[in-house]
Amino acid sequence: MELLSAEHVGALLATVVLAAAAALLPRARPGGWVVPASRALAIVVLAAYLTEHAVSASRGIWSVRSNLPLHLSDAATVVTVLALWTARPLLVELTYFWGLTGSLQAALTPGHDRSFPDPLFLTYFVTHGGIVVAALLLVVGRGIVPRAGAVWRTFAATLAVAAAAAAGTLASGGNYMFLRHKPPNSLLDLMGPWPWYIATAGLVGLAMFALLAAPFRGREGG
Repeated sequence: MELLSAEHVGALLATVVLAAAAALLPRARPGGWVVPASRALAIVVLAAYLTEHAVSASRGIWSVRSNLPLHLSDAATVVTVLALWTARPLLVELTYFWGLTGSLQAALTPGHDRSFPDPLFLTYFVTHGGIVVAALLLVVGRGIVPRAGAVWRTFAATLAVAAAAAAGTLASGGNYMFLRHKPPNSLLDLMGPWPWYIATAGLVGLAMFALLAAPFRGREGG
């Protein structure tokens, strides 16, 4: 898929519209519909994630080198589904910070060559775009704001996922969390050669977490 092709732009516009609705509607029309709607989104994201693995397996392209759940997007997907279902503060924090950094970046610069209406095109944007929508629904729409220390908790969780990805990369010969080399069309291209882009990405991620937490400073959730 060509970056910023018509289908890519269409997927991004759909994500923007749904994200805006998720942030605004629960505030404008609060009520008993919000929790069922959140759980419906959880089901959609989970179904897309499982469908992606099922389609890859059916096509014979599923591999331990690339499809084990060791990317940050895998962790973000599972956490998002649980956050939408339970609204637990830690899960919401992880969804918010991972959704508006890694998942958003993945939607803006997708590292795959699938085109609409390939099921893998659809599952990619439903999962990554769905995480962005969920982040705004939970934090802005439902008002479950990050608590004090959320930035460091999320950064520690990210390092834990990266450690698991590193172990998986060494064991499988794959490239989980792009620790071995950069994906195409990535913002990592701006962060220097291997291995320096890994450290740079970590520092940029931490700075972005702090920026995302700034609007809630002084009114953190309990």
